[in-house]
Amino acid sequence: MSEGETAESWNASAQVVPFPVSSQRAAPQVSFHRDELRIILNLYGRMVAEGEWRDYTMDFTREKAVFSIHRRTSERPLYRIEKDPRLARRQGAYAVIAETGRILKRGHDLAQVLRVLEKPLRVV
Repeated sequence: MSEGETAESWNASAQVVPFPVSSQRAAPQVSFHRDELRIILNLYGRMVAEGEWRDYTMDFTREKAVFSIHRRTSERPLYRIEKDPRLARRQGAYAVIAETGRILKRGHDLAQVLRVLEKPLRVV
């Protein structure tokens, strides 16, 4: 307040922003559960050890959760693992999407969907 203002004149010009009521609560974000993250990070760790992948990002929105895999930090994602609960009863909540946007695999079981990213075993 400046010297000429009184408390009454200052309060009259202030705008009050109401605190959101619980009924106006936003929809919760979709996220990966602990078991889902364990499956994804096990695959990610194996591919990092082989030198294929180097970085990842995770995005959580109200519609879906996305785990993006990068070959290098500055590049676009090589693969995206998406969880979309709206598709759970139809095509399956999980999908693996290539850099070009092509859906490589979609299904209800995350471990089965991620098999598309695993390299086949070879005889040494």
